[in-house]
Amino acid sequence: MMTKHYLVSFYIILSMLCVENIAVANPANKTVSDLSASVLRVKVQLANGSSGLGSAVVIAKNEVITNCHVVNNATNIAIIVNGEQHKATAIKADWHHDLCMLTVENLEVPFVKMGASKALQYETSIFTISYPNETKAPVSTFGSVKGLFPMDDSVIIRASSSFRLGASGGGAFDDAGNLVGIITLKSKGNAAQYFFMPVEWVQALISKQAQALGVKNEKPFWAMPASQRPYFMQVVQPYVSQEWSTLLKVALEWVQNEPNTAESWFYLAAAEYATKDYSNAEEHLKKVLALNNKHIQSIEYLVRISQIKASVDDPLSQLAQLD
Repeated sequence: MMTKHYLVSFYIILSMLCVENIAVANPANKTVSDLSASVLRVKVQLANGSSGLGSAVVIAKNEVITNCHVVNNATNIAIIVNGEQHKATAIKADWHHDLCMLTVENLEVPFVKMGASKALQYETSIFTISYPNETKAPVSTFGSVKGLFPMDDSVIIRASSSFRLGASGGGAFDDAGNLVGIITLKSKGNAAQYFFMPVEWVQALISKQAQALGVKNEKPFWAMPASQRPYFMQVVQPYVSQEWSTLLKVALEWVQNEPNTAESWFYLAAAEYATKDYSNAEEHLKKVLALNNKHIQSIEYLVRISQIKASVDDPLSQLAQLD
């Protein structure tokens, strides 16, 4: 008869097999090269006399998408194509979601194809193209989806594809070359998490009425007071800094408000594991995998719990710890 920790291990192996089935190939070099022509540098002049840089993706004829925080308070916005400046003449703004669509006349640049952020799965590979810092040529980074957070009829994407200052407004693409996200924000510190706005919000902007530049701006959701930010933002700092009591409090509130979100249960289980509440942690990690069987971090935690339980059940292991 199998013991409980062997049953857990069997469950973990089955989950790992599910994860292995989603492996995908990296994008072809030609795909990345072709798309690089559709990602451009943004240069802005601000009301205080200073200047700023960002990135943008061409999504239609004479239309580019970038972050609103890139063009916030700008008196002049230019899109750079082969060293030449093309002036933006109008804007469609979704300030809350930090997405701004700019009209740029005579923009003879190919535009990208739209994917579907909501169709992404954990561990699906994606890559970014942007203009970080003062780079003259577009820069690409490669990674995979690590989190999908439901919000306003779509999902915020967290991925391991890193980016630097100036990359805001650049694109995240799947291996087929479809635009699936817009580079937007990252958390602080060395263990930064990287977040992308979904293309569904970009598509919603297309039908909006364009306005003249200089319209009054509003704060995006991520710049609100900490208690008003989405839960996926509230858990980052206590998780990274190992403030387990704070994480437990936020996660408990999260699961109560969003019981069908896998990440809410994961962060609750992470806090329980750290405080050695292994039984509840195990139960809630299984809940995560029931909602999303590709959640690798949950599998890793279950492996650790299984090893801890095996050690407790094994008298020889306990004797070894006493030596």
